[in-house]
Amino acid sequence: MGLGEYPIEYDRKIHGPYDPSRYYGKPDTPFGQVKLGEVGQWFGRRNKTPRALVGALSRFYWRWNDKYVLAKKTGIAPYVHVCVGSMLFFYIINYGKITKHRNTKYHW
Repeated sequence: MGLGEYPIEYDRKIHGPYDPSRYYGKPDTPFGQVKLGEVGQWFGRRNKTPRALVGALSRFYWRWNDKYVLAKKTGIAPYVHVCVGSMLFFYIINYGKITKHRNTKYHW
């Protein structure tokens, strides 16, 4: 599977038109239904390759895009998501610099 190709599990005769937000692999138990003792086995069944991570991020993007951006009546939600996400990202990457400017009880 290279860039721009369909996933190996996708079959046009079975699945119909391709949807980039859908996972075409073998279905597994949703994380919310996994019992506490089975969490290790559940994580062991996950595919932990970089290609699987990129595929999961791509599916997440397309689900978000279908729900908030490509809707018939788009509201302000996608813009708020992008703004808040960028604020959190820049806060995290600048956290070390921000903590040096805290007010302390005793000044030098």
